[in-house]
Amino acid sequence: MQTVNEVDFSAYYSYADYMRFEFEERLEIIKGRIFSMSPGPNRIHQKISGQIFGPIYNVLKGHQCEVYSAPFDVRLAKKTQADKEVFTVVQPDIVVVCDQSKLDNRGCIGAPDIVVEILSPGNNKKELINKYEVYEEAGVKEYWIVSPEDKSFFRYILDDQGKFQPTKLLTVGEEVTTSILPGLTLVLEEIFED
Repeated sequence: MQTVNEVDFSAYYSYADYMRFEFEERLEIIKGRIFSMSPGPNRIHQKISGQIFGPIYNVLKGHQCEVYSAPFDVRLAKKTQADKEVFTVVQPDIVVVCDQSKLDNRGCIGAPDIVVEILSPGNNKKELINKYEVYEEAGVKEYWIVSPEDKSFFRYILDDQGKFQPTKLLTVGEEVTTSILPGLTLVLEEIFED
């Protein structure tokens, strides 16, 4: 497909289909359905992304885990990793992957350890409902949702039964730490400062 206008948004797509898209617009596939991504992130979104990415990158120097920022394809396979059998391909704002076997030249195949989504106007339902389900099903250990508008940070942590457990909503004046990245402290006042 050469233009986004050729995409049938009611059809069912796989990663093999996604790889045939020749247009520049960014799309995601969630459970076989195509979702348009918001236009290029605004300045505040990009600044917050950098304020989160930077400290993670610094903590990971010399460690096995790696951090990537969008656009970076995360393929969440259910049965097999064959392109025609992968029906969820997302581009989170930031991912941390500690299992090197999940990384290839096209991105990540399998659940990252941490997924960070920075909400943009108009796509909150997708992040909060559709992605919550696929991240939980895939086994993402932590799913972070950052709201620039509310200056809030919310995190789901996967429990021993494979279900997300919500944590307390955090905002300016509080800090974020995680057992996945010992030594990381995100100061939300710095993350949201403009």
